[in-house]
Amino acid sequence: MNSFFETIAKLLLSPLLVAQALSVRNTATALPEPPGHRSGQFGTGTPLRLLIVGDSSAAGVGAKHQTEALSGQLVQALGVSHQIHWQLVARSGATTRAALPLLRSQTPVQTDIALVVLGVNDVTSQIPLANLLSARAKLYEHLLKEWGAKRVIVAGIPPLASFPLLPQPLRWFLGLQARRFDIALVNQAEEMGLDYIPFDVPLTAEMMADDGFHPGPNTYFLISRKVAQKILHH
Repeated sequence: MNSFFETIAKLLLSPLLVAQALSVRNTATALPEPPGHRSGQFGTGTPLRLLIVGDSSAAGVGAKHQTEALSGQLVQALGVSHQIHWQLVARSGATTRAALPLLRSQTPVQTDIALVVLGVNDVTSQIPLANLLSARAKLYEHLLKEWGAKRVIVAGIPPLASFPLLPQPLRWFLGLQARRFDIALVNQAEEMGLDYIPFDVPLTAEMMADDGFHPGPNTYFLISRKVAQKILHH
């Protein structure tokens, strides 16, 4: 029913949605991926091998340095009780389909935890849901087989309906799609025996980056703590 409703809305609003999307693309502030290490070792205790794969949020866009981005804050949280061997494989604009060749360009290393941070670009690129689920299954299988991931943790799609940068009705429409995609990804993760972490951080002004589209350091802090808790208290 939601898919049918979206289709009707897209047909009726198509010219306006396209115009708004182009306007956002042309006027949005292009934030860079922050500098800093994308692999390393940190902490003391039981060894834990961590791989983070994803898009601009995984890459830390919205933070000034990787130390205050998702990877840096997660490694800090886990390093209290573990010796973390970690690697970040991420690129701004990456969709689920683009993440697989990005991973294949790396030499696989046996991994305890693989964190997947993708989804926003899948929504904005308007990929059909069936194609997204197929691409996700291939990505997860690659992580499990080639990287030997003992656990795959899937991060939920942020609520695009709360992104300040997006004008209405584009914000409403993409938010509707994001919610539908997210529900499907929850079900897929459950069917494949993967962990899932919902994106339940309120996207108020102080939680967002200056561009109104990416997370800010405060959001990365909260998400990193939720992921660390999931890893440590499984």
